[in-house]
Amino acid sequence: MTKTELAALRENYTKGSLDVKDVASTPIEQFQAWFDEAVASQLLEPNAFLLSTVSNENKPSTRVLLLKGLDNGFTFYTNYLSRKGTELAENPNACITFFWVELERQVRIEGVIEKVSDENSDAYFHSRPRGSQIGAWVSNQSMVIENREVLEEREKHLIEKFGDAPIPRPPHWGGYRLIPNYIEFWQGRPSRLHDRIAYTLLENGEWKIDRLSP
Repeated sequence: MTKTELAALRENYTKGSLDVKDVASTPIEQFQAWFDEAVASQLLEPNAFLLSTVSNENKPSTRVLLLKGLDNGFTFYTNYLSRKGTELAENPNACITFFWVELERQVRIEGVIEKVSDENSDAYFHSRPRGSQIGAWVSNQSMVIENREVLEEREKHLIEKFGDAPIPRPPHWGGYRLIPNYIEFWQGRPSRLHDRIAYTLLENGEWKIDRLSP
């Protein structure tokens, strides 16, 4: 693809609109409404999101994860010793972004990360398929390995080790919850004049709602 062809790629967004008078009073309610629409639209993995973290050297990194819980925050599970886990231990401020391209919608969520309880991590771990439970033990996530055979041999060993017995949750694996202090809802509109509605958490615990220029 040439530079000219790449520059010509564009879509004119026309599927919806968003106004302050139409949104919920809290961003969690608004997110739930949009998420329910994404699920009802039968999108592929509507719970997929980008997690952005920053190291203590101020270097950002981003990866795709899956949302696994929604209450006062946004919950996901991973290896605590992975790059993202290490960066969250150094700096708990993070951002997650959902992009539902078929609905021409984006949600950007900023906040502070906390670990979920061991009880919640245990419950979710044991709800996973057995292969995924073993996989959490197999992978030293983000660490350099010589080849794929290293993983396959370790998986084989652990399958034999655990047999038919219950698999305990690895101590290095569990859940995080992002507690939001800023959430922005983006609806694509024609001529790139997109609708952007932002919720900002105030010191008194209430949410301030603003329209932003695209």
